[in-house]
Amino acid sequence: MKKKIRNWSQYNRALVQRGNINIWLSDSAISKWQNNEKHGGRGRSNYYSDLAIETCLTLRAVFHLPLRALEGFVNSLLTMMDASLQSPGYSCLCKRSKTLDVQYRKSASKGFIDIVVDSTGLEVYGNGEWHTRKHRATIALSRRCDKSRYCGC
Repeated sequence: MKKKIRNWSQYNRALVQRGNINIWLSDSAISKWQNNEKHGGRGRSNYYSDLAIETCLTLRAVFHLPLRALEGFVNSLLTMMDASLQSPGYSCLCKRSKTLDVQYRKSASKGFIDIVVDSTGLEVYGNGEWHTRKHRATIALSRRCDKSRYCGC
C-alpha cells in the first residue's frame, strides 16, 4: 500500500529539485571541443573531439533525448554560454557513438546532479561530490552497494 502524502509543500519542493542539474564546461573543454589532430590515414579527420561526443552522449543519457533533440539542446546550451561552437549533428553523434566507448556512471545520490566537463574529460557527480572534489573538503561518505547499482568513491 502506498504511503499517503501529508506534507505537500515538502513533497512539491522535492519534485522541483528532481530537475535541478548543473552543467559545467571549463574553458579548456571548450577549446578542445573541435578535434585538431590528424589521423594520418586516408580521408578527413573527425571534426569533433571524443570529448565533445562523450559530453553530448552523456547529456542524452541524463535527459533521455533522441539524437535530433539532443543536437538542438546542445546548440542552445552553447549559445547561452556565448561559445562560438556548434553541436555535432545527429548523424555524426549516431556514427561516433558506435565507435566510442562511453562509460556511464549512475549517481548514488538522489539530490543535485553536476555534470563537469574539463580538458581531462567528463564526470557526473551526485549531491555534494563535485564540491568535495573541487574544494578538497572531507565528508564522511557511507554508501551501500548492490549488484544493480554502480558505486564508486
